[in-house]
Amino acid sequence: MLLVSLISYLDRNTLALLAPTILKETRLSVEQYGWIIAAFSVCYMIGNPVWGHLLDRFGLRWGMTAAVAAWTLASASHAFASGFWSFAVARAALGFGEGATFPGGLRTAMQTLPPLQRSRGIAVSYSGGSLGAIVTPLIVTPVALWWGWRFAFLWTGFVGASWLLLWFFLSRRPDIRAHVVHDTGPPGARPGWTDARLWSFMAAYALGGLPLAFVLYGASVYLSRVLGASQELIGKVLWLPPLGWEIGYFFWGWLSDRAQRTAASAIGAYGVLMAAATLLSLPLALTPLAASLGPVMFLLTFAMFVAAGFVILSVGYATRVFSVAHAGLIAGLGAGSWGAAVALAMPLLGRLFDQGRYSLAFLLAALAPLAGFAVWRLVNRSTSSG
Repeated sequence: MLLVSLISYLDRNTLALLAPTILKETRLSVEQYGWIIAAFSVCYMIGNPVWGHLLDRFGLRWGMTAAVAAWTLASASHAFASGFWSFAVARAALGFGEGATFPGGLRTAMQTLPPLQRSRGIAVSYSGGSLGAIVTPLIVTPVALWWGWRFAFLWTGFVGASWLLLWFFLSRRPDIRAHVVHDTGPPGARPGWTDARLWSFMAAYALGGLPLAFVLYGASVYLSRVLGASQELIGKVLWLPPLGWEIGYFFWGWLSDRAQRTAASAIGAYGVLMAAATLLSLPLALTPLAASLGPVMFLLTFAMFVAAGFVILSVGYATRVFSVAHAGLIAGLGAGSWGAAVALAMPLLGRLFDQGRYSLAFLLAALAPLAGFAVWRLVNRSTSSG
């Protein structure tokens, strides 16, 4: 599951990494680029709960096989795109297929680990995404410089096909084929649209995790346009923010498991940790004030480290208040809500980049976690205080 989330982010980050070169060659604006990301995000939003439901019902083995096969073809198809609509269609197909990534990871952690190890298990499964974002600039940059950006997308298709071969053998494990989950949540508590706790979970996940997308999709453009960084230099430094994301998953996963063992209320522990993450999200707004590459990279890296906490904490909260028999659906609704937030935010933030209003763009991204925590806290106030 770590590898499959790594590959999913390798696929999606290849476009983000090579955006300066692709936008220049295809003459796309940053706002159009934002709409292309939105096409991915809308279909990712739809795909997450769909795949989550399918994985809960039919199991991990065949569900993940179908999903990865579909998105591998979609990723390779980027090599043949030449304008706005061809990129948007390829991106939409990729987004729908990749909707299975985190439902598969959460479902596996719930299915194969005891309750007090599950937050760390989720961190391992989910951390492949941040690891993929780390290795993408290190691997894809030389491929694109040597053979061109189109070949880079063909290479990502090859990587996906290799995972499918590995999964064919690994998914024969009895605990994967049986798809039985030992439940720890309220009996029969299925996420429902009328349950305010579901909306608080999605708000914390979507808005708390929004800086991840902002840095992933906007950093290369910002470094190129504001600091004058070349595509080669971008490839050398852009692995640093995802490294913060990777470390963040393990740090917040460890902290979450530890807090649940010592706190009087598990929900109260999540509230304290989310409040801390909210405050730590605010320094991202200072990025436009940094005049050199070093401070900018530090702020972007720290922002991703903190945003990882919102993902781990919100998912941990949801698996406490809802039955983990619906783990795939829970993960799908969380990641899907994040996709919706990204779809709404990136065209606006892209337009602000086109207008040179970087300070406002960074401020909005830094305040998004505060809004997510406010919704979560409003719904869970009575439980947290108890």
